[in-house]
Amino acid sequence: MRRYSAFAIAREAMRHHLGWERAWKSPAPKSRYDVIIVGAGGHGLATAYYLGKNHGIRNVAVIEKGWLGGGNTGRNTTIIRSNYLQDPSAAIYEKARSLYETLSQDLNYNVMFSPRGVMMLAQTEHEIRGYQRTAHANALQGVTTEFISRARVKELCPIINIDGPRYPVLGALWQPRGGTARHDAVAWGYARACSDMGMDIIQQTEVTGVKREGGRVVGVETTKGDIDCDKLGIVVAGHSGVMAERAGFRLPIESVALQALVSEPIKPIMDVVVMANTVHGYMSQSDKGEMVIGGGADNYNNYTQRGSFQHVEETVRALIETFPIISRLKMLRWWGGIVDMTGDRSPIISKTPVDGVFVNCGWGTGGFKAIPGSGWAMAELMAKGHSPLADAFSLGRFREGRFIDESVAAGVAH
Repeated sequence: MRRYSAFAIAREAMRHHLGWERAWKSPAPKSRYDVIIVGAGGHGLATAYYLGKNHGIRNVAVIEKGWLGGGNTGRNTTIIRSNYLQDPSAAIYEKARSLYETLSQDLNYNVMFSPRGVMMLAQTEHEIRGYQRTAHANALQGVTTEFISRARVKELCPIINIDGPRYPVLGALWQPRGGTARHDAVAWGYARACSDMGMDIIQQTEVTGVKREGGRVVGVETTKGDIDCDKLGIVVAGHSGVMAERAGFRLPIESVALQALVSEPIKPIMDVVVMANTVHGYMSQSDKGEMVIGGGADNYNNYTQRGSFQHVEETVRALIETFPIISRLKMLRWWGGIVDMTGDRSPIISKTPVDGVFVNCGWGTGGFKAIPGSGWAMAELMAKGHSPLADAFSLGRFREGRFIDESVAAGVAH
């Protein structure tokens, strides 16, 4: 596969752009693979990529019932940060953040990573204490964050109203190397790299069952026929419970819809990401000028991919108090994604009761920021049976009471 470069762009411009290759192949499935990954979102594709790059396992199929990146990977708000409280969380999110910094070069694909900085507003005395605690924990973890004053908040984001009538801004937890990336580009870049290594990306193919013999996986049943494998990775986000049931076990997760929206595009007005947990909203500005806005998840379990008027009204009303400048903007698009939540609001990267079946799920509303680190850990677990990044996130923690409580760090839960 040809490398992308400035010279390639110039060459194809002279050819009226008729010489570009397909970014990834769409082959018919083979009868057998060493590894099958179910789910061609960011986490599934990253798992396949690091299986090939780090462990030399390239007889891999990534099976997707819809289209590549059409689930949560294409429905999130692209925030990247690693300022989590618990050590295992900070480790895997910081691994992901550091991989994002060189991901465009690694994949030879511009994922548009923008380390513009992420601030989490403290609007109550309780939040001040909580964020100061997190800043101290991050210092011990080697994660660069700091608690900044309200004057510094205003300096970094001039459009913010720090004297809000209900919740004035008292400071913020600031991670200068956090930021955003282009969600579609992350999936496309991983897909292109996987295809270049000889892996098969099989779209529009649903896995309808898991074949087992003697308590071990031997393959899957799909809408395009049976496919044998030695190992199976389930990486399907909000549908993880459904796939686990097909494999013969249950997961301690629940699925809910999380909504987000974008405004009409406007001229640049902010170059940082701002999260406001107290008023339950967050906002950044995209490269196209849209204000990217998100809020909370639904209060009931569901598998919808649409928003609800309640959350749009609640989120926008709260953000207008903090950012009065956006009050007359029009909404351009509005959507929902299906997120899978565990009780401690931390993910599951684990072996399962079925030998040869591995699961990566439970990222809740923090999945996009973790994609490279998640794929790295899942690939290592599948290849070696053990990963230092994944050990704390095993299914056994729920039985043993080793919870990784990130319900506060997940606040607005991004």
